[in-house]
Amino acid sequence: MELDGVALRERLREARLYLLFTPSACAGREPLAVLEAALPHVDLLQVRHKHPDRELDPTRPAQGLEATTSARELSEWTVRVLDLLQAYPSLGVPVIVNDRADVARALLELGCAGVHLGQDDAPPRLVRELLGAGALVGLSTHSPAQVAAALDEPVDYLGFGPVHATATKGYQRGLGAEAAWIAAQASPLPVFPIGGITCGNAGELDDVGRAAVSSAILGAPDPERAARELRALLIAAEP
Repeated sequence: MELDGVALRERLREARLYLLFTPSACAGREPLAVLEAALPHVDLLQVRHKHPDRELDPTRPAQGLEATTSARELSEWTVRVLDLLQAYPSLGVPVIVNDRADVARALLELGCAGVHLGQDDAPPRLVRELLGAGALVGLSTHSPAQVAAALDEPVDYLGFGPVHATATKGYQRGLGAEAAWIAAQASPLPVFPIGGITCGNAGELDDVGRAAVSSAILGAPDPERAARELRALLIAAEP
């Protein structure tokens, strides 16, 4: 299946709220029910399935082995998400998998839109060759140097963070909202600040107008309300 890269990139440019769908972050509730509640307010969706990460310091490279993504479990959850979205064709939410370009490639025929890569995952150029020109490829960045280096890579958007300390990924300190703003200014690509972003602090992302979140929605007592309020804050801050 050949992806409509033009349409996907148009959706990406307009995206404000990027949900990292992590089933284990749903506070013991049925994950797909939580996702379904939030979906009307989500612009971009990433499926993640990892074991809990080790404690990481964003100012230092990680030492030793980090959490790995299971190809089988990631594939199974992504298929479930794609099946769910078939019931809401008007939403048109692109679905991206985390880490695993092989899973993304296997699910292109089912509608998977691409992959999000970390700094230690497969090189973006290799992934682009594997997935083709139409797929979306995102890249995590954690410093101005990594943002600058990404300009030479065949990627479509950047994640930047952590903006705040976050238990989801084990970061004890954040880089700050100002650093996220600088990253957004430095890149012509859409930049999604990530890490510890909630309805209580999303307003700090003035002049960025985008965010990637997980537990702020998935762990909220009312996921639909949390997603709606977060997106409204980001639209209000739209440059």
